[in-house]
Amino acid sequence: MADIGKPWKKALCLFAGKRIISGADATYSRFFEPTATPMTQKELPGAMGADPTDVELVRLLYRQSNAVLAANFVIPLPVIAILRDSVPMAVLLVWSGAIYVLTALRIVHSIHFFRQRGPIVPARWARSFMVMSWLSALMWGLVGSSWLLPEQPPLVAFACVVLAGMSGGAVPSLSAHRPTAIGTIVAMLAPFALYCFVHDGTVYRIYLLFTLCLLAVNLYYSRNTHRTLRESVRLRFENLALIGELKHERDRATEADLAKTRFLAAASHDLRQPVYALGLLTATLAGLARRTDVPAAQAAHIAGRLDGTLDKIGTMLDGLLDASRLDAGLMPVRRQPLWLGAWLVEMGDEYAQLAREQGGQLRVHGADVWIDTDPALLHRIIDNLLSNALRYAPGARVLVGCRRRTGAVEIQVIDQGPGIPEAEQARIFDEFTQLPDARRPDGQGLGLGLAIVRRLAALLGHRVAVRSIPGRGTMFAVTVPLAAAMPTQRPDVVAGGVVSDDVIAMSAATQAQAQAIGIVLIDDDAGIRSALGGLLALWGHPVYAGATVDDVLAAHAAAAADAQAPIGLILADYRLGNGVTGIDAVAALRRTLGTDAPAVLVTGDTAPDRLRALHASGLRVLHKPIAAERLRELIAEVGGMADRRPSAERALA
Repeated sequence: MADIGKPWKKALCLFAGKRIISGADATYSRFFEPTATPMTQKELPGAMGADPTDVELVRLLYRQSNAVLAANFVIPLPVIAILRDSVPMAVLLVWSGAIYVLTALRIVHSIHFFRQRGPIVPARWARSFMVMSWLSALMWGLVGSSWLLPEQPPLVAFACVVLAGMSGGAVPSLSAHRPTAIGTIVAMLAPFALYCFVHDGTVYRIYLLFTLCLLAVNLYYSRNTHRTLRESVRLRFENLALIGELKHERDRATEADLAKTRFLAAASHDLRQPVYALGLLTATLAGLARRTDVPAAQAAHIAGRLDGTLDKIGTMLDGLLDASRLDAGLMPVRRQPLWLGAWLVEMGDEYAQLAREQGGQLRVHGADVWIDTDPALLHRIIDNLLSNALRYAPGARVLVGCRRRTGAVEIQVIDQGPGIPEAEQARIFDEFTQLPDARRPDGQGLGLGLAIVRRLAALLGHRVAVRSIPGRGTMFAVTVPLAAAMPTQRPDVVAGGVVSDDVIAMSAATQAQAQAIGIVLIDDDAGIRSALGGLLALWGHPVYAGATVDDVLAAHAAAAADAQAPIGLILADYRLGNGVTGIDAVAALRRTLGTDAPAVLVTGDTAPDRLRALHASGLRVLHKPIAAERLRELIAEVGGMADRRPSAERALA
């Protein structure tokens, strides 16, 4: 079997970027110069659309024909020696000369085949080989014809031996291409069969029968050989594909191991920093309390700093949660037409204050077009890009602009920051990959932002590109398709998407002060149960808390003995003791208490299989750490909707 593992031709491609121009700011007109990046591409084994198996069989055809070509040079000599006394020498020289010329042409043709650098067109190369093989076979067929073969039994026997050997040699040499093998065998044996048919005598009848049997046997073995070769080539390609998959899986495992190492390195520093700050702030608050009563203003100041530190931790953990949701396939896509111009203006208003606080300037220039996207997911993408731009380029100008493309629009986020070295541009979209700490002024983040950008863009079918020049800045671009149908009205928009009447009503409901509702709290962690129960009680809600379902039922029964104890919400941790889950606990509480109160699962799990299980439960889900304001909004929403509770719960994304 031929070796198809030889190096294929590599083509050199140049990938050049266009200059980024913004009419609003001439500074950006020379932001990027055209650059060329060399790329290599393996040549395909055949022309586009060609079956690789057919391509490899053609290679086999040319490689295995060497034995036939050698025989064409050697065998004519004994034929001339045997027939020289019975056939005119001129005829023999013309015959042998024709064979040598054809053989030389076939050798030149084979050399050209092996030296050609373009993709192989199997049908064309097989056809040219076939034609020359047939012509050569016809020349050999003349040995068994009346033109060269006298009516002498010894010479007839010699011709039969020569043709049997040549036709038999064609079976392994030419069966990679069946038409070539069939035509060659028939062209060699048919003249001798005709010669025997037209001559009378028992000997000729025996030769005729022998020739027909030889023809049938050669054709049969040629078919079997072709099938064997094709199956061998197919299995070889399958083995190569399996090897490729194994290498891919090995590389994925290696990359996962490296990602884990990067994550542990990042977590060991970036998560320790805010935890360290929390410890210091808590110690400060405790020290003040031991000396005297803590003034309200000072306590509020420390509480604000604690909230800010917790926000940093929450942002990091939210990145891990987003990555897990993408892995679990739980990031739903809700595509709709979005008016880009107003949407970008809202994004600019959202980040303008942050840019001013950092001494920089944010400019937004939208485009009056409708795009086809998921507003919420696109908001996450641009949010990550803008956050990075403001973080890594404090005090610099950041521009958000649009450029028209064929059937699409390219949203560009350009900063005048330190830029990204070319060696790092290829891996900045990998998970847990961070730029050097010297360029991370706030020292936070797990290196997941751009990885999430890439995966969200892939989920939406949008293309993300980056270009950067160290010392001059960076440009990230997201290409979004234009909407096929343009809405007749331009709705009110926010950065997250279109605002509907239901959303406005929901916002009003959640912003309203929640009425007191009875809350069932089940959590097997005593510290969390005490802290959360105390907070809920501080907000004025009756709380029935316990580590197990029985504990909760006992607490509720005790409260009901003194007064009415209605239940408006069930808060259940997902992982409870003894293998019980929050889903099981909610079902048991509803069944025992006879209530259909809304239930919320609280979890710190980010594993994709756990997220899928939570999603399948149909219950609302809150992920730890839960911001107090988010919990207050949830309770306000439940209290405001107490008179129209849904029969089925919905999961929170």
